[in-house]
Parts: sequence; C-alpha cells; structure tokens
Amino acid sequence: MSATGTDATRQRVIENLDIIKRFTLEISSINSHLEEVRQLWGKTLGITGPQWMILMAVSDLDKNDGVPVNVVSKLLRVDPSFVTPQSKMLEQKGLLCRAPSPSDARVVRLSLTDKTKKHLASLTEQYDTFRELVFDEFSEKELAEFAAKLATLNTRLEKACMRVALTYDF
Repeated sequence: MSATGTDATRQRVIENLDIIKRFTLEISSINSHLEEVRQLWGKTLGITGPQWMILMAVSDLDKNDGVPVNVVSKLLRVDPSFVTPQSKMLEQKGLLCRAPSPSDARVVRLSLTDKTKKHLASLTEQYDTFRELVFDEFSEKELAEFAAKLATLNTRLEKACMRVALTYDF
C-alpha cells in the first residue's frame, strides 16, 4: 500500500476513536517523528538523539557562562545522572565543554565548543526549511498560544501521573 493510502487508512481509524485517545495517538506520533529528526540531526555529529537534545538545551540556555547540569536535566525532564555521563561523552568528542562553576565547584556548567557552534550554524538553512515545512500554516501568535496550551496540558499530566502513582502506591 502506498504511503498516501496508509495515511488515509490511519486517518479513518483515528477519526473513529474517542477524542482523548485520538489526541494521545497524535501526540505519540508527533513525538516519534521528532525523535526521528533528533536522531538524524544527531548523526550529522556522530551522536545519539538524546545527546543532540543535550546540545540543543545548552545552545538555548547558555548565556556565555555555561549551563548547570541540573538545569539541562530539568529542561529535558531527565535525571542529572543521565546528563552527566552523556555530557562527558560529548566532551570527549569535542562537542561540549564541562567546567566547574566559579561560585560552587560541585556544580558543573556546560557550554558548546566552537566546533559545535560552527556545525549548528551550518545547519541553519536545513533547520529553517524544516521549520517552514512543519509550521508554515501557523502564525507566531498561534504557535505561542498552542505551545502555552501544551505546557498547561503537560503540567496537568505531570500532576495526574503523581496522583496515579500515589493511588497505586508505586
């Protein structure tokens, strides 16, 4: 069956689902596509999708003095014990700098190397094309409103997960 036929079949099945199930499936599908893109962009540097996300977090958060590991882990919703060894691997590849904080040597601050900054700059055109392809139908205002609603949903899901965990005493 062609990709278009498969898409049409999937759409018919989804349209017959309860709206919450439909929403959940669409979000899950979006996440799968985003994960594939992260893996592909990571391959351009010889790294994994999660390592790519660490670099993106540092790129977005660093204001020229590095970003603490715990801040990166909070943004990515992973434990710092995951970010620490991954950042060490990225440092070994020459993609990330790890340095103790000047105010607290226990805190490790992450920053991108010049090599990584140059690589990310070389991907600007591809990123812009990707962004246009995916988000062209939305204005900046619509995207901001949608992102805010997703953030609200995310907060509610986090609370619901805690409640379920407490209910079943996990």
